[in-house]
Amino acid sequence: MTKAKIGVIGGSGLYNMEGLNEIEEVNITTPFGKPSDAIITGELEGIRVAFLPRHGKGHQISPSNLPVKANIYALKSLGVERIISVSAVGSLKEKIQPMDLVIPDQLIDQTKDRDNTFFTSGIVGHISFAEPFCPALTQILFEAATKAGAKVHKGGNYLVIEGPQFSTKAESQLYRSWGADVIGMTALPEAKLAREAEICYATLAIVTDYDCWHPSYETVSAEMILTNLQKGVDVAQEILRLAIPRIPQIHECACATALKDAIATSQKYISAETKRDLRLLIGKYLDKAEFG
Repeated sequence: MTKAKIGVIGGSGLYNMEGLNEIEEVNITTPFGKPSDAIITGELEGIRVAFLPRHGKGHQISPSNLPVKANIYALKSLGVERIISVSAVGSLKEKIQPMDLVIPDQLIDQTKDRDNTFFTSGIVGHISFAEPFCPALTQILFEAATKAGAKVHKGGNYLVIEGPQFSTKAESQLYRSWGADVIGMTALPEAKLAREAEICYATLAIVTDYDCWHPSYETVSAEMILTNLQKGVDVAQEILRLAIPRIPQIHECACATALKDAIATSQKYISAETKRDLRLLIGKYLDKAEFG
């Protein structure tokens, strides 16, 4: 099975990656089920990349039903150390206009029904999540977007709702009052699970609409999002082409050791089944006599 250190999760409108050579389709089954689709590995600018369409080919899976644990685990099993997520968002600020790009640095979680941790079944882990996006990967994306000539906003608060319904006007105004910059449905639990898997994670967000708060613009609809995404995907492809070769081969940032002091459960109380299922994530810490 071909390994890749860089993963790309494509959101709405991005179901494949242009420019990949030496392509291989990989089907993986994880302890958490199958990922959204087969993972495509290939070379982009001479670098091996693993691509996963978040919603499956043809957009078959709703945000609330995404097999995120399987997606992150499957990418980890291929050797992925960094994930670039591409997603569609709505703007909650006048200055962030449709067709702009945002590379957020913070998250607000308004999801309700999602399984957001690998640490269940008798094991407890408390990762640091103050900085939910990898600063180093975020900077690389910003520089690539600037070089591509895109109108890009570095930083911002990405509010994640459960979906699949869009917000009410009252909710949209409430989120604006909280200081949220953009709104979407997919950055969580991806970012949390990537951190638990010690994978760097950053989001390239394509702004498709003004949600439903703006009095001068049409209320967001699926048709509007998909129409604007067709315009934004080409720019996103170019940014990926520019960003990926700039990513260092050595994985040295804090994301790479997120579990070092995070596991609270004594090793003797962790079941053999849990150790087996999570060995890919915690195996290097299982070699110690005790966890903390």
